[in-house]
Amino acid sequence: MFELSTEIILLLLAAGFIAGFIDSIAGGGGLITVPALLLAGVPPITALATNKVQGLFGAGMAAITYSRAGHVDLRKQAKPALVSFAAAVAGALCVNALPTETIRWILPALLVAIALFFALKPGLDDTDRHARLTPGLFAVSAVPLIGFYDGLLGPGAGAFFMLAFVTLAGQGILKATAHTKLLNFASNVGGLTGFILVTSPLWALGLAMGGAQMAGAYVGSKLASRIGARLIKPLLVIASTAMALKLLSDLI
Repeated sequence: MFELSTEIILLLLAAGFIAGFIDSIAGGGGLITVPALLLAGVPPITALATNKVQGLFGAGMAAITYSRAGHVDLRKQAKPALVSFAAAVAGALCVNALPTETIRWILPALLVAIALFFALKPGLDDTDRHARLTPGLFAVSAVPLIGFYDGLLGPGAGAFFMLAFVTLAGQGILKATAHTKLLNFASNVGGLTGFILVTSPLWALGLAMGGAQMAGAYVGSKLASRIGARLIKPLLVIASTAMALKLLSDLI
């Protein structure tokens, strides 16, 4: 039986709140919660599974908050969410069959590219633009690809969804953020489903951190709904860069 002190649990709850706040706006909450779980002494695979438990609550709360603010119609996103879920399950089940180490070396460059895109691309705001893909084509191409990746590895999945919604679906920054959360929620559930087949999360801890994530996600998504691209863009650049640096430090 894995046991944690009250002080460590409180610190993990604080990490969950902060991660929920950041993740609801720009993604990258796992940068906070996974290292926190590992520092608390949770074994790596169990930490990843527990992170999926708490992460889905934050993404779910963010999706609901953005929906209530009128930035996304969750019913219209139901089918893409199912695609994201199924793809994430497949990704989690393929974790031992694909060259994940090679992918880990490529990821930092992709995340830096995303950071540069949102930092330097002129005219990116909350205004919708011409969509390069129809909703149906987007749901059968970009969604399963990113959902599969989230189940396989995970870091940066929210940023990848954001980039896809902006560049392929033609959405403004705030609308893209809102649409990202439901798909990210679905891929978290799918990834967790795959993890459960190989390990058991710390359910009580994951659920407690999930409550903290929900509180942070509520505050973050409410703030993002009011401020929009002026808040989301810089946080997305910071989060993507931080994820790239963290991945590089793990590899070196």
